[in-house]
Amino acid sequence: MTVLSDRINNLAESATIKMSKLGRELAAKGVDVISLSLGETDFYTPDFVKSAAKEAIDQNYSYYTPVTGYPDLRKAIAAKLKRENNLEYGIDQIVVSTGAKQALANVIMCLINPGDEVIIPTPYWVSYSELVKLAEGESVFINTSIESDFKITPEELEAVITPKSKLFMFSSPNNPTGTVYTRDELAALVKVFEKHPEIYIISDEIYEHINFIGKHTSIAEFESIKDRVIVINGLSKAYAMTGWRLGYSASNKEIAAACDKLQSQITSGTCSITQRAAIAAYEGGLDTVHEMKEVFLRRRDLVYSLLKDIDGLKVNLPGGAFYFFPDVSSFFGKVSDDGEVIKDADDLALYLLNKGHVATVSGDAFGDPKSIRLSYAAADDKLVEAIKRIKSALAQLKDGKPVPAV
Repeated sequence: MTVLSDRINNLAESATIKMSKLGRELAAKGVDVISLSLGETDFYTPDFVKSAAKEAIDQNYSYYTPVTGYPDLRKAIAAKLKRENNLEYGIDQIVVSTGAKQALANVIMCLINPGDEVIIPTPYWVSYSELVKLAEGESVFINTSIESDFKITPEELEAVITPKSKLFMFSSPNNPTGTVYTRDELAALVKVFEKHPEIYIISDEIYEHINFIGKHTSIAEFESIKDRVIVINGLSKAYAMTGWRLGYSASNKEIAAACDKLQSQITSGTCSITQRAAIAAYEGGLDTVHEMKEVFLRRRDLVYSLLKDIDGLKVNLPGGAFYFFPDVSSFFGKVSDDGEVIKDADDLALYLLNKGHVATVSGDAFGDPKSIRLSYAAADDKLVEAIKRIKSALAQLKDGKPVPAV
């Protein structure tokens, strides 16, 4: 028997990928499954970006790339950060990686020592806590609820800071809730960070352009803490380029150099063709991005109107991204037709897959065991049918024994 490392044995499988896999397995048996489990748009990559990739192939961009990315790509990213976010970064502060997930992993591995504490508001993207675990750090969670729009207060942040606190990590717009922090709310958190200069901040801004409440605000815009902020972003959401795998970090020079060093030993530079396409994306304007955002806004309002009509669901109106994160705890303790008790969100997500043939993701993986995540990055007719199936499946659950509150 192969003896694997404790590191891999202690690592959880990505819940979003797991549910997507279960959905595909059911679909392979001939079942009509609607997947609302992955954070992936149903749009195609813009034509002008694809054309740049084809041109790069013809121009023989087929050799190793610099570890941190082509200089002209990093220049384009720096220009984007200045133009769209009012942030000044030199190209030696930008590290291009194989997706924003690698950019996150780079920074965490470069900053966290065993026993260091990483403060993470819940709900959070599934990989945050697992990446901290790989770095042998300790995740410290600040629990939020749907009643607070899944936002933390400065007082809650201050209460969890200890001498071991090294890093704060969050996303706005948030995955899985769609929550967007306003400038005033970020300013209030910044006042706490100003008192604790030993704490770094990872700001995951991959959903910045899918924002329905106004202009995106980056916490890196606050000059008093900018040198401690690491901005994470990429192409996947705004440009419908999930499979192209390109993300980046923007940070101080020391952190950037450390990420360069780490990445040189793991993957080296990311795909040459993707990098040339990325230059076109960042220099090509935001027309296609805004068109997609308008579609997501319409879908958000459509799904919200349908979810509000389901008895037992507690739902709020997300300010961005393309997810709903309803509280489903009222269904815990109910029983399915075959006698299975719905004990938690894991059970409910599996029930909705097997009974309603809709793939969602349990909130437990995001640090909130009372909820499930539904992506509305799907065609309107699919969304209407999916919510209809969810409503029908939930209505078929029968009362059973109450389960302890989560």
